[in-house]
Amino acid sequence: MNLSSWITAARPRTLSLSMTPVAVGAAVAWAAEKKVHWWAIAAAIVASALIQLGTNLHNDAADSTRGGDGPDRIGPPRATGSGLLSAAVVNRSAIICFALAGIMGLYLAFVGGWPILVLGVMSIVSGWGYTGGPFPIAYTPFAELFVVAFFGLGAVGGTYLLCTGHLTSAAVVAGAAVGSLTAAVLLVNNHRDIQVDTRVGRKTLAIVAGPRITIWIYAGLTLLPFALLPLIARTLPHGHVWTTFIALPLAGALIYRFAHEPRGPIFNRILVQTVQLQFLFSIMLALGLML
Repeated sequence: MNLSSWITAARPRTLSLSMTPVAVGAAVAWAAEKKVHWWAIAAAIVASALIQLGTNLHNDAADSTRGGDGPDRIGPPRATGSGLLSAAVVNRSAIICFALAGIMGLYLAFVGGWPILVLGVMSIVSGWGYTGGPFPIAYTPFAELFVVAFFGLGAVGGTYLLCTGHLTSAAVVAGAAVGSLTAAVLLVNNHRDIQVDTRVGRKTLAIVAGPRITIWIYAGLTLLPFALLPLIARTLPHGHVWTTFIALPLAGALIYRFAHEPRGPIFNRILVQTVQLQFLFSIMLALGLML
């Protein structure tokens, strides 16, 4: 066991997907009411990252156990499937991450009350249930909806609630925008892995919709956040969202590549760039609202 094996299992390059929604939620709270609870934001960032780490680790072990990480895998290698780490060790590490997130959540629940407690419990349970249990979310067509709910609406709205004590439409719209891009990341992954996922019995959105419709879904998920910017600007007149359009050319280029590149290893690069698109969009939106 070495550090590189754990990096492979944890997939740290995707952690921005769980951290940037917290930044956006804080920025919306500042633009709307000039309220920011810095200690709660820091705790929320750590808790969100721990939940994603736990989800990634559990996913690494569970997919290997279910036969999804065989020699025909196109995506980046997995630690458990490659024999670098045992499933038991990786699962124990996932449990530790979820437990630490729960400890951070106790403080967040003290600040935000029972809605934050419920959100935290649901996030941890869903993180485990993504590839765990008899009906794993990742094996259904609803995984992208799960991502929008927890990496968008829940993370942005929960942070706004921590800062202000209530929820507004501005936080919901911003959450939908960020969550849509995060769901696009997952869709790239599932579109790339259609052949392997079909072999192990998955029914992902990409499989159910088919390649042609999946292209349109990816385009919709990628462009929807930009379409929501005028609505965010209307609900937050003191914030500046227009600089976020700097990310639009990247979105257009990725849609073109998604539609024209053959499924294969090239989609690993498209996945990374979609993560970068979500990061750029979120950071530019947060900066515009804060400054």
